[in-house]
Amino acid sequence: MWYAGIDWADTHHDALVIDEKGRQVGSLRVDHSPQGMSKLNAFLEQIIGTAPKEQMACIIETTHGLLIAHLLEVGWPVYPVNPRTVDRRRSASGAKTDTIDAYLLAKTGRADFADLHRLTPDSEKVAELKLLTRDQDALIQTQTRLVNQLTACLKAYYPVALELFTKVQQHTTLVFLQTYPTPQAAESASTDQITQVLKKAGHPNPLGVAPKIVERLQQPHLQADAVITRTKSRLMLALVGQLLPLLAQIAQYDKEIATLFLTHEDHEIF
Repeated sequence: MWYAGIDWADTHHDALVIDEKGRQVGSLRVDHSPQGMSKLNAFLEQIIGTAPKEQMACIIETTHGLLIAHLLEVGWPVYPVNPRTVDRRRSASGAKTDTIDAYLLAKTGRADFADLHRLTPDSEKVAELKLLTRDQDALIQTQTRLVNQLTACLKAYYPVALELFTKVQQHTTLVFLQTYPTPQAAESASTDQITQVLKKAGHPNPLGVAPKIVERLQQPHLQADAVITRTKSRLMLALVGQLLPLLAQIAQYDKEIATLFLTHEDHEIF
């Protein structure tokens, strides 16, 4: 019997395998991509050799997502664990890296295997979750591309806008940019006007944030000439026009995925 601790992340996954005696037999990091999933599958198959896949217990801190869907699809037994269980082991070790987390997951699987509950795929629900998460992943990749374009665009003519909010990919930021597409437009707005824009956009603290935005806009900051401002503000509005509905759709996917997840028999693990 082998125990594969898999520490998952948005961009990569770390796997570490131990045997029944607790000896490490292999580890690797793979990208969160089709190629990475294939590499992970080949890594696990190489370790078990001719033994059945049932002899490789995959221990992981989640019950959904593309990684889980892939592991189930190719037939690996998946045993989700409560993150708090691993946190306790992590606190005892006093260290944290992705590789250490993968080892702690494998160690948890070996120590508590009799108490773990194997994730059993419900064909219809898992298939739908797989498709929803895959489609959402594609939308998130599109969002990332558009955000990168928008950030580059703002740096070219409106860099102060990047200092006004914690992140670009949020409704409040995008509505602000739509309302004030140039630094000149933002500078001419009053505190009350910006407060109302933030409030309408759903900002949690418009009264507290608006004065800070006005203060920063009144301080010296880099600005482009009229030609660059006209052309880049047009591009900015085009990008924002794509991002706003995309953010809403990604949020809707989150709700649908969460609803399906809660109807799965294993959701109570968490």
